[in-house]
Amino acid sequence: MLNEKQELFVQHYILTRNASEAARLAGYSERSARNQGSRLLQEEAIQQRIYDAEQEMTTDVDVISELENQYGYAKGHGHTNSAIKALEILSRVRGNKTNDEDILNVEKIVTDIQSSMKIIGKIEMQKLMKTCEWD
Repeated sequence: MLNEKQELFVQHYILTRNASEAARLAGYSERSARNQGSRLLQEEAIQQRIYDAEQEMTTDVDVISELENQYGYAKGHGHTNSAIKALEILSRVRGNKTNDEDILNVEKIVTDIQSSMKIIGKIEMQKLMKTCEWD
């Protein structure tokens, strides 16, 4: 059984994935947090508690719907980088893969570029076009 500080370390480690930070947040001194974090991660009881706590974690969030909502909001409010990041994560979550045939498909490339241009918007595209060097 873990003591209170050790349990706090486990909880903070699960959230931060940083042993030093978790030790500091659990109440170990700033000076010793790095060593304590490293030492605690070596203990079998701590490792088992981290595993058990991770297994207990659940969420009611529909990740794909939330990502789609975030994409829609970002796109609608001109947050281009956030919209692209949401699409990138959605693609990974859905397991979309690019095959060599798609890479060589010029029509698909043009369609993808056009879609990206719509997301980026006219003003940002004009700025981008000015930075391109054409042969």
